[in-house]
Amino acid sequence: MTSSVFANESLLFQPATPKHDAVPLIFAFPNEYTVGITSLGYQVVWATLVMREDLQVSRLFTDIHEPLPREPEILGFSVSWELDYVNILNLLESLHVPIQANSRTDNHPLVFGGGPVLTANPEPYANFFDVILLGDGENLLGNFIDAYQAVRNANRETKLKALAQVPGIYIPSLYRVEYHSLDGAIKSIQPVSSEIPATVQKQTYRGNTLSASTVVTEKAAWENIFMVEVVRSCPEMCRFCLASYLTLPFRTASLEDSLIPAIERGLQVTNRLGLLGASVTQHPEFSDLLAYINQPKYDHVRLSIASVRTNTVTEELARTLAKRDTKSLTIAVESGSERVRKIVNKKLEQADIIQAGINAKVGGLSGLKLYGMVGIPGEETEDLEQTVAMMMQMKKAAPGLRLTFGCSTFVPKAHTPFQWFGVNKQAEKRLQFLQKNLQPKGIDFRPESYNWSIIQTLLSRGDRRLSQLLLLTRDFGDSLGSYKRAFKELKGKIPSLDFYVYDNFAHDQILPWNHLQGALPQSTLLKHLAEATSQFEYSVV
Repeated sequence: MTSSVFANESLLFQPATPKHDAVPLIFAFPNEYTVGITSLGYQVVWATLVMREDLQVSRLFTDIHEPLPREPEILGFSVSWELDYVNILNLLESLHVPIQANSRTDNHPLVFGGGPVLTANPEPYANFFDVILLGDGENLLGNFIDAYQAVRNANRETKLKALAQVPGIYIPSLYRVEYHSLDGAIKSIQPVSSEIPATVQKQTYRGNTLSASTVVTEKAAWENIFMVEVVRSCPEMCRFCLASYLTLPFRTASLEDSLIPAIERGLQVTNRLGLLGASVTQHPEFSDLLAYINQPKYDHVRLSIASVRTNTVTEELARTLAKRDTKSLTIAVESGSERVRKIVNKKLEQADIIQAGINAKVGGLSGLKLYGMVGIPGEETEDLEQTVAMMMQMKKAAPGLRLTFGCSTFVPKAHTPFQWFGVNKQAEKRLQFLQKNLQPKGIDFRPESYNWSIIQTLLSRGDRRLSQLLLLTRDFGDSLGSYKRAFKELKGKIPSLDFYVYDNFAHDQILPWNHLQGALPQSTLLKHLAEATSQFEYSVV
């Protein structure tokens, strides 16, 4: 099915005219159009591909698509959410492409994937992909297509071996994983031959021109928004945080060469601007950027801003946002306990948190959303009580400000110092404790589903054996009960749910992603882990 939806798009780039022998490529987002087109990563990769004359690119979503080639040579997926794997498998089937990579022949397209989920830990999905791109796409994407062009007419095996030589390109089928037993830990991960690199290094773009929307449409989940990436990564390095550790180093877009030209371009087609990044207000020239947006000629512009660092919430920022149709702001505090914040390396004083609420109120915002977490390694019951006390203090200090406390369960992520920890089995009870103590006191408590956190952990720490499980849960449904049912069916063939989710991994254990190099070596992650665990004990006064 094609759609007039594409006719509503305002493009901010010039597509190339494909040559007669251009490679037919399908670029998919495994969700509905309204979700996919709101992903800045998907937009930018699509535009990068479409600007090449040696490619004939068609977009594919779960609900609509552009005219598709009869015999695509490459099929790509941008993966932003773990549970979208179900849609990937459905789309492969709809295109008559075998789900398992080892069942594909020279008559099938090469299936590649990229995006944050696959860069962090691609192993649970490894059997479904021929090629996985690890890291930033700026240089990697072009290198991938160039390398493909060089072996375009070769057989599948030759293509994959050639692509494996390109830094950042991971070919799962060319690595053999051995286990101590069917349901035991990993024994080794080795390339199938000496010509294949032993490790694959995630690619890092080091330029100072960051991403901006390539398309604006009223059909996006954020209607008509033009998005600008202000910063990439985060300098704070909270010990659990994938957004920081996976994407290091912290990079900022040049104000004069990147941000201002992008904003001027975008505001010619829309009046809605989104500033993106894990820590937007830590851009060294953020106040200048704010002053630029505050010009009278932009008075009609609606401004949205991603989560900001707590101690950068000034009255001026709040006033700018309030004037630009933003009613509330989001800050991540993790916990009301200073000790827990020290464990996770959150450099934040209690006074800063309260002051953020005061400044938000004085600046004219009507609400403040705080993000927290339960089950952080080393957390005790006393720490939860301190979170309740902090919220009560905030309510008193900024009367009338609508307070929301969004709370998730700690989920260990690959390439972070907390990757060795399992989920705390007390986490669900701790969410209930906060619910009972915050909701009746006028704090809007919004917990993230504990069951979803368990599934997320399974997928974020899983290995290749999980592909068997995913093929079952695809039919069973995406509830935790479905996963438990699948584990029951596979008992003895793969490790237990507890192994993946609750068990702590040994520091010398071979992890599923050991052959995939992140921004920091394991020795540095272990050093950061030791700094965290040194804060575990309550000091006796």
